[in-house]
Amino acid sequence: MKKVLATTSGILVAFALPLVSFAAINNVSDVGSFIIDTINNVLVPVLFAVAFIVFLWGAFDAFILGANSEEVKIKGKNLMLWGLIGFFVMVSVWGLVNILTNTANLGNNSGVTLPGAGVRVGG
Repeated sequence: MKKVLATTSGILVAFALPLVSFAAINNVSDVGSFIIDTINNVLVPVLFAVAFIVFLWGAFDAFILGANSEEVKIKGKNLMLWGLIGFFVMVSVWGLVNILTNTANLGNNSGVTLPGAGVRVGG
């Protein structure tokens, strides 16, 4: 299992290296945006994919490989459980972050400009 994790992390680093090396970063705001974009566009989908693969591997273990062995079935069911827990935690955190950003208007800087007043409302 440790070998698989080491190989997977090496592959992830190899894919993320061009993102870091080709980034044209001019100021602190660009650095923050780059980090957030990388997390949202690379890390989160990879984590969802890993949780899905763990769930599928658990199902494969429990229902196909473990058809005759109770021990393999239990191991597969545990993997399925951990995959579902991973999904639940990631979706819960994603929902809480969206509630926070929408409540505090952290992600919306456009606001509404009243015609002729030059005053922005809500942003």
